[in-house]
Amino acid sequence: MRLVRKSEFDEVYRAGKRRSSSHFTVFVRASGQPKSRFGFSIKKALGGAVVRNRMRRRLREIVRCHRQEIPPGWDIVIHPKSSVAKAPLPALVADFLRLMKGL
Repeated sequence: MRLVRKSEFDEVYRAGKRRSSSHFTVFVRASGQPKSRFGFSIKKALGGAVVRNRMRRRLREIVRCHRQEIPPGWDIVIHPKSSVAKAPLPALVADFLRLMKGL
């Protein structure tokens, strides 16, 4: 359920489409698998390790709680923007689900 290899990320970047919102940039690519897989890419410019790990934990929790609302068969790479560190969780959830609705 996770994208981990660099080659998997590169394939999504190369063959996928990009969608953006106020909190995220999301790269999506149809995979044809029964479940969607997720990867998170958080730049060092967004903060120290503590801040980046907090962002990663918040994103994983959003995906875990709203798995049924995300259509199956996609490889998805999520790039958070700096606003994710301070934004309230309900705002992040609404923004993420709005991006996923168009798939």
